[in-house]
Amino acid sequence: MFIHLNLLAEAQAAEELRRRDPVKRALWLAGLLVSVMLVWSSSLQVKTMLVQRDLSRVENKIGSRTNEYQQVLDFQKKTADIEMKLGALHQLATNRFLNGTLLNALQQTTVENVQLLRLRADQSYLITEEVKAKKTESGRTFPARPATATEKIVLTLEAKDTAPNPGDQVNRFKEMIADHAYFQNALGKTNEVKLTTLSPPQSQPDGRAFVQFTLECRYPEKTR
Repeated sequence: MFIHLNLLAEAQAAEELRRRDPVKRALWLAGLLVSVMLVWSSSLQVKTMLVQRDLSRVENKIGSRTNEYQQVLDFQKKTADIEMKLGALHQLATNRFLNGTLLNALQQTTVENVQLLRLRADQSYLITEEVKAKKTESGRTFPARPATATEKIVLTLEAKDTAPNPGDQVNRFKEMIADHAYFQNALGKTNEVKLTTLSPPQSQPDGRAFVQFTLECRYPEKTR
């Protein structure tokens, strides 16, 4: 009967134990997990870079659109300002006081024995400065107000009445002025032609008697 002896059995058993060592398996598993984590982390970093690139592109587009929008607002503001000035100039051109029109109206309001001696038109302007929009600390906003100019016109007519009975034609001349279409349109319903002075009868060098009087016409104030 033969007996088989394995002289390497002990070494083989030790090697088998090393292969089945749980610490070694844990190290291998940990290494594998670390590798997976590194790959996952790298993929996240790549995705983050791509997202940041897209974000930068979108922010650049938004920035360019914002600049264009601001330019449009600036153009709209300038356009509104120009239109306002053109409107004011048109209003001034169509409603300004014209000496020629006044003189033409006076030629159509002559009365016998009444002589117009002097014509004076006083024009004055009250300027109101521009008020810019402002916001208080409490958050209340006060809107802006453009600069304005208030026009005041006073027309003074000095004349003399040389009628046979001096003074009889004063009221007639006053009524002629008040009833003329130009003065009715220019003065409106609330501004009357006023008799401000009336002198006592006087004598001319030729001995003819006369009275001197003054009429005043106040045009309505206009704010532009």
